[in-house]
Amino acid sequence: MKRIQLFEFEDFNWFPNWLRNCMTKLIVVLHKMMGISEVLAGLMAKALKGKKLSQIVDLGSGSGGAMPEVMKTLHETQGLEQVSLILTDLYPNPDCIRKFNQDTNDKISYSEIAIDATDIASAPEGLKTMINSFHHMPPDAARKILESAEKNQQALLIYEMAENKIPLLVWWVLLPISLIILMIMVLFMTPFVKPLTWKQVVFTYLIPIIPICYAWDGQASLPRMYSLKDVDQLLEGLGSERYKWEKGHALKRNGKKLGTFILGLPST
Repeated sequence: MKRIQLFEFEDFNWFPNWLRNCMTKLIVVLHKMMGISEVLAGLMAKALKGKKLSQIVDLGSGSGGAMPEVMKTLHETQGLEQVSLILTDLYPNPDCIRKFNQDTNDKISYSEIAIDATDIASAPEGLKTMINSFHHMPPDAARKILESAEKNQQALLIYEMAENKIPLLVWWVLLPISLIILMIMVLFMTPFVKPLTWKQVVFTYLIPIIPICYAWDGQASLPRMYSLKDVDQLLEGLGSERYKWEKGHALKRNGKKLGTFILGLPST
């Protein structure tokens, strides 16, 4: 398997929530720049309409990531105006619970109950999604997620915005340069963060903790991602007449590749 297990700062329980939230806001800015919401909405619309589902249950949501923007796009799609979203996490973020549950008009809520992605049966009904979070799962846990979806006949969409295709040796050689580039990117992306807080500004420009953590997590995530060949290994022995798996490159409207996906759908 090409994937290797590195650490990311946001994986640790001791990592401050405010710092994790600041990094998530930068990822949201990056998503908008790359047009990821459009790609995700297209993938989700296919599954929602095909299986006549009216709810999305996002697993490993963290601070929400790209999903609120995806919902705006989905609600502009004919037939999906009433689709709702439940954000979930193994360690629900109290700040995010307050943020997303105070307004029900956007049809987005955050579950106060801890949801383990490896036990999909414990999650509410709907299309299960994992957006840029599957790479956090070691192979045993990743396999359990896929097995759980098939066993419980639950629709599952997994998406990663990048692809693990760089040889590991090259990744190590280029790591110092890549980290510097990402830290510089943070300086230019920060003014586009909404809402822009004093912590985001201070710990970006005066005490550059955010750029350092963001750069490392961004680079460490690449070799942690499952390549499409790795996915073949994870899916070995799965799939049947009752449940079908599909994987490949996600495409923008112009046909350009933007990340990879795994889609599991019950046949009935």
